[in-house]
Amino acid sequence: MAAVDTAGMGNPIPIELNPVHAVEIDAALVAGGLGLGIEAFRRLMEQRKVTLLCERGTGEDAGLYRASYYYKGRRVRLVVDGDGNPVPGRNDA
Repeated sequence: MAAVDTAGMGNPIPIELNPVHAVEIDAALVAGGLGLGIEAFRRLMEQRKVTLLCERGTGEDAGLYRASYYYKGRRVRLVVDGDGNPVPGRNDA
């Protein structure tokens, strides 16, 4: 964290602004659910033809993420932990 001159400002309070946490999900799970091969899925993601909505859990779901992938009227929704591992019984892929 960068030092800030706080003369005359009282005691500084450190804060975190939107910490970045990347969650990696197995492409094979998503590609298969969308009826695609892995390479085709990766290419379509790069071309932004597969869209993604990622939601972070709160309350009793804190620490979980729900990733919804959309392509040509199909949807794959996965609930994963912070390491990208699917949570049993919570997915519709």
